[in-house]
Amino acid sequence: MVLVFIDQNEGTIKKSSFEAAAYGAAIAQQTGKTAEAILLGDTPADADQLGNYGISKVHVVNQASLKTMDAQVYAQVLQEAADTLHAEIIIFSNNTTAKAVAPRLSARMKAGMVSGAIALPDTTNGFTVKKSVFSGKAFAHVNILTDKKIIALNPNAFAVTTSSGSASVHPLECSAVQPAVSVTQVNKVVGEIPLSEASVVVSGGRGLKGPENWGFVTELAGLLGAATACSRPVADIHWRPHHEHVGQTGLAIAPNLYIAIGISGAIQHLAGVNRSKTIVVINKDPEAPFFKAADYGIVGDLFEVMPKIIAEVKRIKGVA
Repeated sequence: MVLVFIDQNEGTIKKSSFEAAAYGAAIAQQTGKTAEAILLGDTPADADQLGNYGISKVHVVNQASLKTMDAQVYAQVLQEAADTLHAEIIIFSNNTTAKAVAPRLSARMKAGMVSGAIALPDTTNGFTVKKSVFSGKAFAHVNILTDKKIIALNPNAFAVTTSSGSASVHPLECSAVQPAVSVTQVNKVVGEIPLSEASVVVSGGRGLKGPENWGFVTELAGLLGAATACSRPVADIHWRPHHEHVGQTGLAIAPNLYIAIGISGAIQHLAGVNRSKTIVVINKDPEAPFFKAADYGIVGDLFEVMPKIIAEVKRIKGVA
C-alpha cells in the first residue's frame, strides 16, 4: 500500500499535499497497489476531497501531542501507523514538515529515502527515483533497494490530474506519545499568502532603492492574488521581514509565476527560485544575470515600467 502524509494548517490541507496525494495515487496505479492517506491532528473539513486525487481512505490520528508539529512525535506516530496499515511506500511533500519528519521516519523504519523527487519512479528495473541536485542545476537517479520506501516530492513538480471521487475518513488509534518539548507560544504571520503555497510570487530587490517604494510589489501582488518575496540583501537591511527572503539561504519556492522586480539574480537567489515554471524579470541592467534564467524580461527603469504594468493589469481586471 502507498501511504501519503497529508500536511494541514489549522484545518486546511496544504496545496502541496494534494500534489503529494496525486503523486502517491499515480505510484499506486503504477505498482498495482492502493493509495491511502494519513492525517495527524484534527480532521480537516475537506479531507474527503482527497478522493478526487486518487486516495481511497484517509486515516486520522488525533491526540493532544499532535496539535503542534513535533518531528520526533510525528515520526513515532507515523511509524506505528505505517506498520499497522502495512504501508510499503510513504509519500511526503518536500516541505518544512517533511524535512524534519521524513528522515527520522526513514531511520526508524530502516527505509530508503529520496527527497526532492521530481518525477514518478522508474520501476522497469528496480525502483529508481529522479531528483534535483546542486540547487536544481543537475539531476540524480536514485535506486531505492529497501522493502520500505519513502519519497518526498518537490512542490509543483508533478502535474496534478483530478477525477470525481470521495475518500472515506476513518479514525486510527496509535499509542499516545508525550513530546519532550512543550510549546508555550506560537506567533504566526497572518493575513498573507504563504510563500510555500503560492502559485504566483512578486519579489523585489535593492533596485527599488528603499522600503518606501515597496508599494510596487504589494500592489501588483494584490492584483494578481500573489505572495510577496524579496532578495537576501533586502531582508538583511530590514526593508522586508526575513520570512519573505527567497534564495539559497532563504526559502526555496516553485510557483507557476515568479516576477522579479529590481533583482540582479545572483546565483544564490536563483538557487531558491529556479524551479519556478515561468520567470519574469524587470531590471534596467541588460547584463543582469537574471535575464539568462528568465522566460520573459523587460529591460527598463522599474519606476517607469511598474506603473504601466499595474495600470494594464487593473484595466484587464476592470479595477478602478
